[in-house]
Amino acid sequence: MKSPVFIDRLTFEIDKPQNGLLKAVLKDEKGSICSALETEADTNQLTFIWNGLNDLPYGVYTLEVSRGGDETKARLIKRI
Repeated sequence: MKSPVFIDRLTFEIDKPQNGLLKAVLKDEKGSICSALETEADTNQLTFIWNGLNDLPYGVYTLEVSRGGDETKARLIKRI
């Protein structure tokens, strides 16, 4: 994760690049999915930018990123 704080977009990196579908979801503190991202990634892609998050209310979120059998979670803060 580039930063645990975001405003209108998230930038995150993965450590093992590979071809395939990358899925990411942002959940609020209650566990509800607020936004989801699915994208095809190639073997050279390490960095992902998730735009369009400006309409989310400020607060604490959990980012869950999955790719194949691997899943990573991170706690984030949305600022205005």
